Amino acid sequence: MIETAAVDALASGTVPLEMTQTQIFEAVQSDALLASSLWINIALAGLSILLFVYMGRNVEDPRAQLIFVATLMVPLVSISSYTGLVSGLTVSFLEMPAGHALAGQEVLTPWGRYLTWALSTPMILVALGLLAGSNLTKLFTAVVADIGMCVTGLAAALTTSSYLLRWVWYVISCAFFVVVLYILLAEWAEDAEIAGTADIFNTLKVLTVVLWLGYPIFWALGAEGFAVLDVAVTSWAYSGMDIVAKYLFAFLLLRWVVNNERAVASMASGLGSVSGGDAAPADD
Repeated sequence: MIETAAVDALASGTVPLEMTQTQIFEAVQSDALLASSLWINIALAGLSILLFVYMGRNVEDPRAQLIFVATLMVPLVSISSYTGLVSGLTVSFLEMPAGHALAGQEVLTPWGRYLTWALSTPMILVALGLLAGSNLTKLFTAVVADIGMCVTGLAAALTTSSYLLRWVWYVISCAFFVVVLYILLAEWAEDAEIAGTADIFNTLKVLTVVLWLGYPIFWALGAEGFAVLDVAVTSWAYSGMDIVAKYLFAFLLLRWVVNNERAVASMASGLGSVSGGDAAPADD
């Protein structure tokens, strides 16, 4: 198992206590399941960037353009982050604390994923907030809570002094997540009804909420939590959710914006809900 790779190396006395980036890179590449979960995201992120740029080539409305820019940032951040993971730059072997199922073992921890989420998920929320016609206060609250969720999740993954404190950070992260869920399910759902974008917003809302709920579940089941699942299996779970929650989400959103640019343009300028009315039909 990859969790014991560092232990074997350390026991041999041939490597320093802190593994080099090259050694971490080799450890990642030696696990085909783990490595493939990273490379597939790099490939799909690259294809998504090219596709989304092509899709938005004729978009002229400023609000629609802003949605495009925010959404395009998602694969741009992802391809950068996954490159960091696959190269070993944002991966570490951390010794699990007492009480953990793998206590005393050096476990591969791809902490760079939290950088991905901290930079890409706020862009998803910005795009959704703009689509719903939300006001700046709600948008700011959602983004800040989301960043708080990701940063405290990172703290949970990196804490090696106490197994209990890992779960304390986990609970704090989940508390931030509840704030994000409330805004998505209650506040923005109502705003989207007023803005006339409820149909597409509800589709994207369900997609986002269902998939985002999977992240804390797999964290708890993975090596960072109860260690029920192997690192490579957990990595594929995260990567699979990233593919759907980011690239498929972005495609569905941008396709709708392209076909309904007039509806987006008719929404209130800036960040605020419109007073009412249905979405205008798509341009021919």
